[in-house]
Amino acid sequence: MTDTRTTAGAVSRRPSLRRSVLYVVLIVGALIMVFPFVWTIVTSITPGATLTTTPKLIPDNPSLAPYLELFDRVPFGQVIVNSLLIAVVSTILQLVTSAMAAYVFSRMPFPGRGAIFVLYLATMMIPFQVLIVPLFAEMKALGLINTYLGAILPTIASAFGVFLLRQAMNTVPRDLDQAATLDGAGHFRVFFQIVLPLVRPALATLAVFAFLNTWNSFLWPLIILRDPLMQTLPVALSSLQGQYSTEWDVLMAGSVISIIPMFALYVFAQKYIVQGVAGTGLK
Repeated sequence: MTDTRTTAGAVSRRPSLRRSVLYVVLIVGALIMVFPFVWTIVTSITPGATLTTTPKLIPDNPSLAPYLELFDRVPFGQVIVNSLLIAVVSTILQLVTSAMAAYVFSRMPFPGRGAIFVLYLATMMIPFQVLIVPLFAEMKALGLINTYLGAILPTIASAFGVFLLRQAMNTVPRDLDQAATLDGAGHFRVFFQIVLPLVRPALATLAVFAFLNTWNSFLWPLIILRDPLMQTLPVALSSLQGQYSTEWDVLMAGSVISIIPMFALYVFAQKYIVQGVAGTGLK
């Protein structure tokens, strides 16, 4: 009897021990991930801070002077407006084009649909750097150099977005389409009133990915936007780095400001991201 109780107690302690080890590992991993962000914030409020010294989590003389200097050296207000304009418009257009293409691939059979879809997905394997020269030549021919439209157009189509939304639309029962068709609904009504509301988590997931990708884009805005007043955040932040020395406190202040919109967007859409990834990946 005693041996049975001892064995049962040992077995019951094993899950709790594993759970404790898992919690410790997760906490350590979380601290490692959070540390760079904390260090960035601390550096941004420490005038004269450098990256050659030992990292400090508590600033000696905290001040907002680096933020004030940032707005003095760079038209940062205009830069933020530029980035928001390009990122928001690009995200909206990417959602529209991806959703419509995904609906066609998911709900409208036609000859060669599978081959065309695979070929379209294959474009994800082409590095964007390979397309820089033809894209620039195309924008120059259209007269879109140094314009917001020139910065937005190459980003409005996304093979990943089409794939993500197609997988989500494939999980929507076809019986709903048939019922709506019997009531006289066409493809546009089925698309807007039935399919899109049921794939909102996937739409939110794509919106976050599209916004972050455009917000963090550096190479294409650097090439297409030549006017300093039209620069985006990554390009403006790169201009703060000197050839021989860099004012890291000012640079980190700009980095903190650039993180805020992304962080707010992720917190707002976190629930939908989890639902969208789970729904499109497991079904």
